[in-house]
Amino acid sequence: MGKEMEFFIFLIENYAEYKSTRANKVLKQWDKLKLTEFIYDMYELYHVERLENAFEDIDRLVAEKSKSSQNMQQWSLDCRS
Repeated sequence: MGKEMEFFIFLIENYAEYKSTRANKVLKQWDKLKLTEFIYDMYELYHVERLENAFEDIDRLVAEKSKSSQNMQQWSLDCRS
C-alpha cells in the first residue's frame, strides 16, 4: 500500500471521528458528492499541514458540493413544472 493510500485511510478515519460518524458513511458521502478522488489527490497538501486544517477544507468542499447538488435538484424540479 502506498503512502498516499495509507494517509487517505488515516484521514478518512480521523475525519469520521471528528464528525462523530463512521468512515464508511463519510466515504459514501464523498462518493455521492464526487469528492473522493479530489480529496485523495490532495495528499501533497493535507499530509504536511495540521489535520484540523484538512478537516476545515473538507467541510467547506462538502458544503459547497451539497449546496450545488441541492440547487441542481431544485432546478430539475423547476424544469418539470
